[in-house]
Order: sequence, then C-alpha cells, then structure tokens
Amino acid sequence: MNINDLIDLIVGFFVSNVLGYGGGPASIPLMYQEIVTHYAWTTDHDFSNILALGNTLPGPIATKIAAFVGYDVAGVVGALVALVATVVPSAVALIVLLRIMRRYRNSSVVKGMTLLVQPVIAVLMLLLTWQMGKTSIDSLGVWQALIIAAVALWAMEKRKIHPAFVILCAFIYGGLVVPHLHV
Repeated sequence: MNINDLIDLIVGFFVSNVLGYGGGPASIPLMYQEIVTHYAWTTDHDFSNILALGNTLPGPIATKIAAFVGYDVAGVVGALVALVATVVPSAVALIVLLRIMRRYRNSSVVKGMTLLVQPVIAVLMLLLTWQMGKTSIDSLGVWQALIIAAVALWAMEKRKIHPAFVILCAFIYGGLVVPHLHV
C-alpha cells in the first residue's frame, strides 16, 4: 500500500462523486473518467464488468464501484478510503445544498441551475453508453451485441423485468453461451 495511491483514491472518488449531480447514474461517467482514463486503475472492459456486477447487487452503485476499485488498488484500507471519499463529501454537500436550495427554492437562478445541468448529465451518460457499446461490439461482434441490447431493452421496458435480473441473465448467457461461440 502506497500513500500516493490512497491520496489518488481520495481525489479520484471525491471529484467524481461531488461533481456527479443527480446521484449514482450521473456519477458513473465521472467515475469512469477517473478510474479508467485518468488513473488507469482498470480497463474499459473491466469497468463494464464492475458496473454490470455492481448493478446486480443491492445498494448504491457508486459505493460498490468505490469499494471494488479501492480494494483493487490498495486492499482493505483502499476500499475504506474510496468509500469515505465517495460517501462523506456527498452527504455533507447534500445537507448544505438542500438547506441553501430550501431557502432560495423560488429563485429563478436555482431553478435554472437545476434544470440546465440535466442536459450535461444526459451527454455524460450518452458518452458512457457509447464507450460501453463500442467495448461490447469489439468483444461480441455487432449482431450479438445488438441482439443482446434489444432483448435487454424489451425485457426491461415491455416486460418490466428488474434490471438486476436482466444483468444476471446476461451473466449466465455470457458464462454458458459466449465461450462456445467463435466471436
């Protein structure tokens, strides 16, 4: 365990979660930026796996990603540091910002800030989706990736199957079928 690794974990998870306005889904692209692009703690493919597995487990996705990556980088201490850097700043910011927003809730400035940040979050999510889609196509091929995406969309939107079950089915399919295909 290296003190610089712990400092990097604090900074990386602090930045991605404090700026992740909108919760876990909004912080995921920022976490991706820190974890994969900036610090290179993991690869695109592994991040996709961490995200997929994390979504099958109960609880907030950001804390699960932080715990896994922190542990991978610096063991148990790294997991604890990453969790603290993820949870504490967000909790403090939530308390402070909600008090401010409650006081100024009728302000056009506050309304404008909360409305106009949403398209930025949508773009971040779109970029993450694009990157994960490219990774899927590279790994599985265009047709298989599109078919799996279509089945997942149908299952969640039309059949209203919980995403955790869809991800679990994808894991099972990936473990039982994909190894026997020549992709």
